[in-house]
Amino acid sequence: MPLGSVPTWLVAGLGNPGSTYRRTRHNVGFLVVDQLVARDPRASWLPYGGGLHSHVRIGELVLRLVKPQTYMNRSGRVVAPVLRALGLASSQLVVIHDDVDLPLGRLRVKAGGGHGGHNGLRSIEQELAARDYLRVRVGIGRPPEDEDLTDWVLGPFDPAEDPLRRETIARAADAVTTVVMEGWKAAANRFNAKPRGQAPASTQDGEGKEGEGRRGGDQDST
Repeated sequence: MPLGSVPTWLVAGLGNPGSTYRRTRHNVGFLVVDQLVARDPRASWLPYGGGLHSHVRIGELVLRLVKPQTYMNRSGRVVAPVLRALGLASSQLVVIHDDVDLPLGRLRVKAGGGHGGHNGLRSIEQELAARDYLRVRVGIGRPPEDEDLTDWVLGPFDPAEDPLRRETIARAADAVTTVVMEGWKAAANRFNAKPRGQAPASTQDGEGKEGEGRRGGDQDST
């Protein structure tokens, strides 16, 4: 496998390939790993085995980063083979994904659990036959009542959301760094709380919901 050093962790950002989906809500996982790559001047993306791959150094750790290019609901077909090729356990995998049950600006770091209706997580679970991998859930909020859920997640962020989106992506990248350096519990304690100064969350704050009814049709892109 290219890219040199064997990493301690595999970090997978989920999304859909191509310019059509680049800035959509469903692609926040891609945006977070892009942020990690942007922080390391030596890092770049290279195609390999159905995904784009990079590696970054955080302290003395080397992280393999991957963006599956198979569309969201086939993410596991890239993530699982890479994890096995690197000789890593599923508990050494961090998956970053969008979550409609959290408002924009909120994060949830957790270990294990179900897929909650998220097709990317469903695919990873099926291919790994495991659920104990770590997750960084990035809130994108729910659509207005008159908007279809699939259209919402596959749609772009509103320009008015850009400052909060950028802040959230940066915090999610910080959360990944904390997970690998200090452990997921330390990251959860630090990043699961509501950021200071953020407006009170509405009832869409998904504390404990685990993604009820979160997805529309099971399309390739979702």
